[in-house]
Amino acid sequence: MAKRPTITDLARISGVSVATVDRVLNNRLPVREETARRVYEAATNIGYHAAGLIRQRMRQELPEYRLGFLLLRREDFFYGEFARELELAVAQSQRFRGTAAVDFTSSLVPDEIAAEMRRLATRSRAVALVGPDHPTLTAAVEALKARGLPVFSLLSDFASGIREGYVGLDNRKVGRTAAWMIAKAARKPGKVALFVGSHRFHGHELREIGFRSFFREHAPEFTVLETLVNLEANQVTHDAMIDLLARHPDLAGCYVAGGGMEGAVSGLREARPMQMPAVVCNEITPVSRAALADNILTMVISTPLAALCRELVDLMAHAIEAGAANAPGQTFLPFDIYLPENI
Repeated sequence: MAKRPTITDLARISGVSVATVDRVLNNRLPVREETARRVYEAATNIGYHAAGLIRQRMRQELPEYRLGFLLLRREDFFYGEFARELELAVAQSQRFRGTAAVDFTSSLVPDEIAAEMRRLATRSRAVALVGPDHPTLTAAVEALKARGLPVFSLLSDFASGIREGYVGLDNRKVGRTAAWMIAKAARKPGKVALFVGSHRFHGHELREIGFRSFFREHAPEFTVLETLVNLEANQVTHDAMIDLLARHPDLAGCYVAGGGMEGAVSGLREARPMQMPAVVCNEITPVSRAALADNILTMVISTPLAALCRELVDLMAHAIEAGAANAPGQTFLPFDIYLPENI
């Protein structure tokens, strides 16, 4: 039977004295954060029985922050997963003790999103949200910034130069990747459809730019149709997909650049065209996973939510502690690719 690690073992592996380990365990006298962390990591590695106690002692010394998050459509699987990952990232942060206040809005109206953001800001030290790029929202962000409250844009950028930072994907690359897949996977050149939620979503507009630029540069034999606005509504997307397939029997491909993926899938399942177009959507969910397995979807481009949330929470804590950034920046996460063969 393996010998249980002792305090002497822990001190030796941590490179500190037994007295220092005792101070970390019992919260006696100040110990540098770096030293306490070294002791904690060593305790975890060797299975020291009081590793949990050390972590608890360390967290007692951390500042406490309440962070606010405003997402879209509570009923969507993607946003439900997003909320859970945000709560987990806040709970597991190593730099502060925190509470995640996650609210949802079903509205895409800028005035209503701005009002929700202001309400959330009254009880938060920093705020992050998904929203359109609109003057109303920009003015609201500017007012919060003047009060010293940092605001971050998520998934689609807005209030550039005023908000504290953007965290999400490089949406132009996302659009080009979708176009590349359709050009490669289509049985033959033909018409290509593109859905966006709203032209007010900067991320959707960048995806459209990337999508169209790829076909213009590398696959001019395809014809990209006029962009369709679906307001991220499943029924609107379903009906539009049925109509597209009826009016364009040579439809070679389709990209749903924002929400409404479930409607596109249901429309394709209902229509069952003789030749299925190459279809690309965003975010891996039970619906998109099943559609990949059934060869309804060709590819799904997905946001790495866990990594995004950890990065976001760290940036929000840094903004609280260090103040506004001199040059508000963008943080791009690498996106995940799902295909029928790797789900």
